[in-house]
Amino acid sequence: MTAAAVPAFSGLAEGAPATSPPEARGLARDGVRMLVASASAGLRPTVVRQLPAVLRPGDLVVLNTSDTLPAALRGVTADGEPVAVHLSTVDPASGTRPDEALRSTRSRWVVELRRPTRRPGGDPALLDRTGTRVAMAGARIRVTGPYLPGHRRLWTAELSTPERLDTWLAEHGEPVRYGYTAAPWPLAAYRTVHADTPGSAEMPSAGRPITARLLRNLRRRGVDVATVVLHCGLSSPDRDEPPYAEWFSVPPSTLDAVARAGRVVAIGTTVVRALESAARTGRTEGWTDLVIGPGDRLSTVDGLLTGWHPPEASHLRMLAAVADEALLRESYAVAAEQGYLWHEFGDVHLILP
Repeated sequence: MTAAAVPAFSGLAEGAPATSPPEARGLARDGVRMLVASASAGLRPTVVRQLPAVLRPGDLVVLNTSDTLPAALRGVTADGEPVAVHLSTVDPASGTRPDEALRSTRSRWVVELRRPTRRPGGDPALLDRTGTRVAMAGARIRVTGPYLPGHRRLWTAELSTPERLDTWLAEHGEPVRYGYTAAPWPLAAYRTVHADTPGSAEMPSAGRPITARLLRNLRRRGVDVATVVLHCGLSSPDRDEPPYAEWFSVPPSTLDAVARAGRVVAIGTTVVRALESAARTGRTEGWTDLVIGPGDRLSTVDGLLTGWHPPEASHLRMLAAVADEALLRESYAVAAEQGYLWHEFGDVHLILP
């Protein structure tokens, strides 16, 4: 079932995008608004820095420590066409781990080729790219075919760089940006403060408001903190494009902490995907194509801090496994009415039992 085939959220209220980081708007990262939605207590508006007061001693917060790559590149095809190349993820069929690919000079990736414009990130260009060759600052890619049958957004490609990939990206890459942003914000704006494992094409954005100060206050409150890694691919899929595989890793210590916790609060849908993948497969790392939606029972997570998602986003399917439709609809109506901001620099939504 694809995101577009979820009728429950048709007509869901949607707010305006955050066009700049909160720091550029005079706010601290943990000063963005947070709407707490609870099946037992209803809705409560607050700000993220108040998260310790909302949670209880014995709760567990789980963070995704995947770091954001400068995955946006500029290139020219063999025919002289300028293109914007966005790396999404290492090709899961390649047999290569993301960390191995970043240390190498040859690897296979899933990529998106966009049309450069004045808008950050350019515009989609859904052409048949099979066989396309692109030169990029001493590197090159060769597109081998579509990644998903019947779709022309993502492509598999062979990538060669003149030095190890992570070093080359640091010099020539930029963060993936989209047209709703007001300026080309630097890579630092697209990183969480707790990130330590490079591999995401786009920031695990629910963790952006989590600051070192907030983590200290959570621990003082008696709330434990654990981590996972899930490397996020590109967002903004076609309306009928299914979610695709991403690399995850869950330390045994995190699984132990989940088993001991009073309540488990995932910081982002990526954390839910990682924890549930580990619980359902018995593997602590690897590629996961798990899709969680309405009617699924979660065995690892009780609550979720997440951003605000467009009605067609596949993320909403997962939210429907954490809260019922009526609560989600009420939350989105209030958030739109009160001017909460959407996307990676925006406000957040905390769903609790």
